[in-house]
Amino acid sequence: MVTSRPKHIICILGMHRSGTSCLTGTLQELGLNLGKHHTWNPYNLKGNRENQDIVDFHDQLLADNGGSWCSPPRKVVWTEKHYQQARQILGTHANEEYWGFKDPRSLLTYDGWLRLCPDLILIGIFRHPTSVANSLAGRGGHSRKESYRLWKIYNQRLLRLHKPHTFPVLNFDWDPKAFNKQSLQVAQEIGLTPQNTGTAFYSEELRSHDQRQEHLPWGVKYTYKSLLRISKL
Repeated sequence: MVTSRPKHIICILGMHRSGTSCLTGTLQELGLNLGKHHTWNPYNLKGNRENQDIVDFHDQLLADNGGSWCSPPRKVVWTEKHYQQARQILGTHANEEYWGFKDPRSLLTYDGWLRLCPDLILIGIFRHPTSVANSLAGRGGHSRKESYRLWKIYNQRLLRLHKPHTFPVLNFDWDPKAFNKQSLQVAQEIGLTPQNTGTAFYSEELRSHDQRQEHLPWGVKYTYKSLLRISKL
């Protein structure tokens, strides 16, 4: 357990382009403190809400294990140096009662975070694989095959983590009213005390590259159906 850290630490989990920014911004409106974070991004109208210290740490951690966000290592091993870097990040937010961070890479690195903070509060989100593939193609030119491969890797990690921990999982494809209602419920469940129960962060224009009917690889389709079963609504 870290000695100098926020009292409650929330980690938002989800694949890239799957609504993690929207969920994080919504929870911020409902009382979650993010510390320093990005409020502008060319691919997110309201910013990706990421803490650059966390992103840089994850990028280095993945590189030290021979991979990257788009080339996930089979296993991510944390050294004492990595744990010390993570402790330093947490220490800068030690005065916060509720502090959270969001970075899709967390789905590749969460083993170390859970060892460091066994009481870490987890919240997940996912999105239809075709919508993610469309968005990845628009952002970085990823092929369909590569996008589906990455979607499956990340979301299988989400399912694997959910099995022993049973944390709330939201679906970014819900309409804004349902999404905001479930976000409020999750905020209250984890102990946040919203000053108001209305949210304005999530709107339809944040959900670009919506899905279209197309054949999904079997493993992707099976993973998506598994996510639908565990999502809250």
